[in-house]
Amino acid sequence: MLKPTKHSHPDQTVVNLTMLLIQYLQVHRVEDYTDLYQFAKKQIIGGDVLFLPTLNFLYLLGLVEYHKNTDSVEYLGSQ
Repeated sequence: MLKPTKHSHPDQTVVNLTMLLIQYLQVHRVEDYTDLYQFAKKQIIGGDVLFLPTLNFLYLLGLVEYHKNTDSVEYLGSQ
């Protein structure tokens, strides 16, 4: 969910998970898809459900690229 409502917990939204993944990927630059999924799952409640929409959002913003051959996600933003 990108548009929070009064019933949304601020820590359990796509926007929050996006921030966490960007911070993580700024340090690691390229990360295995499974490891990134496990990171999201551990960080917030419902991270496993929000992971794919968050990854899609980051891709649409042009901040990440998925590499099919290595099954990894690369951060394309500035350091």
